[in-house]
Amino acid sequence: MKSICVYCGANFNGDPVLKAAIEKLTARMSERGISLVYGGGSVGVMGLLADEMLSRGGAVTGIIPQFLMDKEVGHKGLTEMIVTSNMHERKKKMADLSEAFLILPGGFGTLEEFFEVLTWLQLGLHNKAIGVLNIGGYYDNLFAQMDVMVEQRYLKQANRDLVFNEQDPELLLEKMMNFSATPDEVWFKDRNLT
Repeated sequence: MKSICVYCGANFNGDPVLKAAIEKLTARMSERGISLVYGGGSVGVMGLLADEMLSRGGAVTGIIPQFLMDKEVGHKGLTEMIVTSNMHERKKKMADLSEAFLILPGGFGTLEEFFEVLTWLQLGLHNKAIGVLNIGGYYDNLFAQMDVMVEQRYLKQANRDLVFNEQDPELLLEKMMNFSATPDEVWFKDRNLT
């Protein structure tokens, strides 16, 4: 695995546990030569993540739409900054440049990006690992809702199980690096054809 796209928030609540987890995550990524692809921001969890990765000598590619660059929220010190014309191009480019997806705490945008790539995996449009770094149980209610979806038969257990949910960055990275599923396997599981 050479690159991971990290989705996370443009706000940061100052949680020292999250900060320590980001430090550990970026240390492990840089040690393994895994580059960071992210939304290009200089603020919030995004900015913290990029700064930690850069401080360890890791490569960081930011992808940001022009309207956010115009608001001066783009990071100025990245390895590479790609400016897109809109949000859709941004998300496509982030996915194209990444070999896996990792989710940190965030808001609406983070959830929207997470569910988009998860839906793409369910449909067999990619076979890249998806992991949630669930610091302090931030996403516990989200995973509980997924369990309700399975119980109510709106989601198959095989697809619920496509997401790794861990609080330890090292364990999460290890699981993501060992993920293997062909698009056809994922799709056929969903359709009850195997």
